[in-house]
Amino acid sequence: MTTQSNVPLWASLLRAALTLGVLAQACAPAAAAANWRIDPTRTQIAFAIDAVGYPRTRGQFRQFTGRISLDFARPEKSAVSFHVQSQSVDAGSTSFDDYLRSDAFLNSSRFPSIDFVSSSVAKVDDHTVRVTGQLTLLGVTHPLTVDVAVKRESGGRVAFSAKTDINRLEYGMNAGFPLVSRDVELVISSAAIEL
Repeated sequence: MTTQSNVPLWASLLRAALTLGVLAQACAPAAAAANWRIDPTRTQIAFAIDAVGYPRTRGQFRQFTGRISLDFARPEKSAVSFHVQSQSVDAGSTSFDDYLRSDAFLNSSRFPSIDFVSSSVAKVDDHTVRVTGQLTLLGVTHPLTVDVAVKRESGGRVAFSAKTDINRLEYGMNAGFPLVSRDVELVISSAAIEL
C-alpha cells in the first residue's frame, strides 16, 4: 500500500514518528541543576599574605557554609555560594588571630561574614569553569572572577580547587600597607555531596 505521492505508508508513518520524537525531545523540560552541599571535612579556605621583613603569613578559615547547584550538561545554569565566618580565622597563633579579627583587618565583631555569591558560570574546558560573582568583605562588595578546576570523584562527590588574589585595599583593609602587601592569595579546595 502506498500514499498518493507513491511513498510507502510505512515510510510515512516512520517519518511522522521520528518527527514527533524530535519535537517531544525539544519541548521536554530540561533537567534541573542538581543541588550539592559543601563537605566541610574536605574543604579548606586558605590565605597567604606577604610583609616586608617577615616570612609569608599563611592561615585558613575554620567555619563556613556553602551550596552549589551543578548542571554538567549546561554549566551556565550552575551556581555557587560561600559564607565564611570571619572570626574563625586561624593563622597558628592566638594573639595574631585576635589581631586579624580586630578592626585593623577583618573587624569580625562588625562584619561576621565574608560572602561570595556567583552571578555566572562559564565552561573553559572539560575540567575548568570560570565563576564570576560578588565578594563581600568588610561590608564592601566587588566583582570577583576565578577559574575553578572541577573533578568528578567516586562516591557521588565532586572536587573543586581554585586560586586567586584579592586586593584587600579595595575593601578598605588598609592596615600595614605598604609594608604588608596589598594582595592576599586565596586558595580554596573543596568537595561537594549531592543532596
